[in-house]
Amino acid sequence: MAEEEEVILLDVLPSAFGMRVRIALAEKGIKYQYNEDNLFDKSPLILQMNPVHKMIPVLIHNGKPICASLVILHYIDKTWRDKPPLLPSDPFHRSQASGKRILMNKGEVREAAKEEMIGCLKILGELGDKLYFGGETIGFLETVLLPYYCWFFSYEACGEFSIEAECPKLMAWVQRCKERESVSKSLTDPLNSL
Repeated sequence: MAEEEEVILLDVLPSAFGMRVRIALAEKGIKYQYNEDNLFDKSPLILQMNPVHKMIPVLIHNGKPICASLVILHYIDKTWRDKPPLLPSDPFHRSQASGKRILMNKGEVREAAKEEMIGCLKILGELGDKLYFGGETIGFLETVLLPYYCWFFSYEACGEFSIEAECPKLMAWVQRCKERESVSKSLTDPLNSL
């Protein structure tokens, strides 16, 4: 890529979707200008760059807007190919429906959602001998999944369970990832954001 690139990220600090993009940019070593927006009083720039949905994050690369965090991650990976790749060789799809059901329901529905979430998190925790899902480096899966760590406290409080007790391997992976500067500077501390 050219030396004189302009990369701007329109974002809001506690946004899990923005955290994905911040981790990806940091892992790729891409310098960018961070513009904090206000979701209640949207800036003219966000309205201009994302006129349909008017949402963050928006990556502006040399004046061209890229919207929606997963689209941005793909764009970052394809645009800066000379940097370590984010995408693994095989596709992976995750649903966050169980987390929403824990937060929005009570009784049997919440209990079923809690069990489903614990089951999914245990599967994610089975990394074997690998440090990360991609092997030795943080990749697409870490970039997509790590921001959900910021919601763990809410899931635990509403569902009355401990993710660390149920999924120690997953939490060890989270702690390993948080040791990387790209992650620690991008994630919001769930207890400090209350």
